[in-house]
Amino acid sequence: MRSLFDRTDVDHIVERIANLKPDSKALRGTMYVDQMLAHCQQPLRVALGELKPKRTLLGALIGPIAKKKLTTDQPWAKDMPTDKAFLIIDRRKFADEQRRLSEIIRRFNAGGPEGLSKTPHPFFGKLTVREWDALMSNHLDHHLRQFGV
Repeated sequence: MRSLFDRTDVDHIVERIANLKPDSKALRGTMYVDQMLAHCQQPLRVALGELKPKRTLLGALIGPIAKKKLTTDQPWAKDMPTDKAFLIIDRRKFADEQRRLSEIIRRFNAGGPEGLSKTPHPFFGKLTVREWDALMSNHLDHHLRQFGV
């Protein structure tokens, strides 16, 4: 399983991000590439304790069940719903969002497990270090696959 705490895996993910272009098209879904890059930053900001969306009833009820499926090394389904706190509906500057996403991934890596939020995830609840890592890595992979990189 990939890990954002492993420098080699992080370098590979950042390389995939660098392979995106402003005109990269989604193979599925409705996001533009700049929106996807901005969207992918949101869960990482939660993991680092920089963004603290409120816990929802739906998350409390099904989050722990969904967590088990989403923290494996299996690719995620193509039609996953998105939390409203993570929706990016406006257009962004591609180069800025590409740089920001690479930077936040590197900050996640540099902070190590000690840099993770101690606050429960707003949807999944309390997470172990391995679960935080798997969710963040799998989420990035899901969207990079969406854009063919």
